[in-house]
Amino acid sequence: MEEGAARNIELVGYHDLECRPAFKMAMQVVHDRWYLYLGHFWTSGWTILDVTEPSKPQFVKFIPGPQNTETNQVQVADGIMVTALEKQIVLPEMMGRQNLPLDFPYEEGIYIWDVKDPVNPKRLGHFRTGSTGTHRNHWEGGRYVHLAARIRGFADHIYVVVDIADPSNPVEVGRWWLPEQWAAGGAKWTKAWVGLHGPAYPEGDRAYLGYGGAGMVILDISDVTLPKLVSRLDLHPPLGSWLACHTVLPLSRRKLALVSSEAIREDGDEPLNYAGLVDISDERNPRLISLFPLPEPPPGSPYKNFYEKGGRFGPHNFHHPQRQDCLEDRDDRVYLTYFNAGLRVYDISDPRLPREIAYYVPPNPKERRGLLPRTPVVQSEDVLVDRRGYCYVTDKNHGLHILRCTV
Repeated sequence: MEEGAARNIELVGYHDLECRPAFKMAMQVVHDRWYLYLGHFWTSGWTILDVTEPSKPQFVKFIPGPQNTETNQVQVADGIMVTALEKQIVLPEMMGRQNLPLDFPYEEGIYIWDVKDPVNPKRLGHFRTGSTGTHRNHWEGGRYVHLAARIRGFADHIYVVVDIADPSNPVEVGRWWLPEQWAAGGAKWTKAWVGLHGPAYPEGDRAYLGYGGAGMVILDISDVTLPKLVSRLDLHPPLGSWLACHTVLPLSRRKLALVSSEAIREDGDEPLNYAGLVDISDERNPRLISLFPLPEPPPGSPYKNFYEKGGRFGPHNFHHPQRQDCLEDRDDRVYLTYFNAGLRVYDISDPRLPREIAYYVPPNPKERRGLLPRTPVVQSEDVLVDRRGYCYVTDKNHGLHILRCTV
């Protein structure tokens, strides 16, 4: 287990996930055992680990997924697991390696599973979008799943609410989209890319959406069958790649929201990618009030900034507490993966002056397990933090790093 570069974070454990890099994660505790569920990046399927002892994570099983299907996201609540299914993105590199035809079979939508027996998931139901599936969804228990879904007749992902009161018969009950997404009605985009990246994060009778080039969106979902626009905050231009608003995570107790873009280009040739805080005390007039400081290379690095390192440099995923008792839930600290800059931790006690207080940059992978990045460097993808303070970090070509912040 090779150490990376760190400040105020220690490496606790590592698991190679049987050489299957993972992406999104979920967790539940059953009979005092801690179970981590991982959706995979280059392989279709899901892995279960027992992380009761974080320094010695135990492989439980791998559940194969449908062919040619992305299974990036997994969420667990109330003994139910919801897993996203989306048509595999075909890169030029994949055509040569996998010899995929242009019209290949895949599965789409979401699977709904019973995980009351935590090591033997039982599939209960399947919701299909009728198109290419769902990307980054929200499920925290209860009746509704909030989807970022592709629907026929619409350009890119829109917001869809699905009722899973009967998991064997999931039913769409509401949807919302921007007018320029209604391709079937002749609408055309007014920006380079407009679509719900997700998740649509519900908070009471509001939902907060990262809507790409359309910025941050706040919806009234007091009637989930008819979501209504409350407000939008444009962020691009000047900030962010074409995926200019990747995530919105409300911190409702403080009337704030975390926002971020996603770095896309490996050469960094795009507007400044950002993470920051928005004041939502006046929900009809949200205001960007601060930006997180840009990560700096560790002392002794052979590059003067992370752009020179190769691979993507910029924000990707925040830790999401999902209202799960097993996960850390605090609104004064932020955990954020930053691709080639690893995991960054920020103190946001003063929302006008976010401060970086810790980081961990894993060593570069020694072998390529996927097709990206083109430069073989670390690309930290997602982070989940449990209530014990252990941080779980995934990567495009690594296994799972388990960390602990020491401040």
